[in-house]
Amino acid sequence: MRKFILPKLTVSIAVFALLLTGCTNSASKDEAGQQAVTPVASEPTQPASEPDGAGTVEVTDIYGTVIVPVNPQNVVALDNRTFETLSDWGIQLAAVPKGVMPADSPYVNDASVQDIGNHSEPNLEIIAAVNPELVIVGQRFASYYEDIKALVPNAAVINLNFDVSVEADAPGDNLVNGLKDSTLALGQIFDKNEEAAQLVADFEKAIEDAKAAYNGTDTIMSVVVSGGDIGFSAPRSGRVWGPMYEIFGWVSALEVDGATSDHQGDDISVEAIAQSNPDWIFVLDRDAAISSMEDAVPAQDVINNSPALQNTAAVTKGQIVYAPNDTYTNESIQTYLELFEDLASALGK
Repeated sequence: MRKFILPKLTVSIAVFALLLTGCTNSASKDEAGQQAVTPVASEPTQPASEPDGAGTVEVTDIYGTVIVPVNPQNVVALDNRTFETLSDWGIQLAAVPKGVMPADSPYVNDASVQDIGNHSEPNLEIIAAVNPELVIVGQRFASYYEDIKALVPNAAVINLNFDVSVEADAPGDNLVNGLKDSTLALGQIFDKNEEAAQLVADFEKAIEDAKAAYNGTDTIMSVVVSGGDIGFSAPRSGRVWGPMYEIFGWVSALEVDGATSDHQGDDISVEAIAQSNPDWIFVLDRDAAISSMEDAVPAQDVINNSPALQNTAAVTKGQIVYAPNDTYTNESIQTYLELFEDLASALGK
């Protein structure tokens, strides 16, 4: 999959439009899989009409260049990697997939924001009903790109997905560049260039700090806890943690043949984890991010109550790092920024 190319701003206001309308600006501000979508050729999308006085930006997504109005009205967002950024910037959304979003997201609790449903059985007709100028596709909804384009032919549709799956050539680079480039693209679209640049700068610093904090020899065991079970998050391909082995140069405590990017982690015995005797255990609590899992057992309890793990170096030394609780449904640049800062703090002690 192609990496993002940094977007370039293109002013598209015609002179005669300024003469007719003055300076009027009617625009308002507004996985479980991570598998890559095979790119297909697509011509640049130009909305049939754009707000008077508004400019446009050329965004290069995984399919090519898409012309997007700046500060578009009626925005639909479907990419879990973008929700927190859009919320922090005060962007108003017309529709989102509430079923696969953090329960405390402002969009989930806003009755005026339409619910498209989850990616398994989405109600895509809602997208057409809200008449969007922009639809942001990615991650869980990436495979619906062509369907959505057909539903809203007058809207700009961008696919910000990037590949960190088991098939990816460089999942570490893809994660870093994907988060940075999509953040900068959103900054261009919503006139938040300074905010986007600051986020990227903070993100880059967190990466450097986490790299510097790792001693290069301690062994790492990364896991996903789901339904009270501990799954293995393999180097390179494992859910959330996999790309970080490349980013930070981690030494894995265990190698497993046929590892996947399964959202619950690969099946592995707790005894095998214990025998690998990792210096560190990094944990993703999948259930903590899903509001419907009312009877879920917290990951910390699962780790603490596992007799087989109690004699490992990681547990006896207290060297366990938990990803933010909403990580499974909020893989935003802010989430990774927080996680990398936590890793730098823990590894640097």
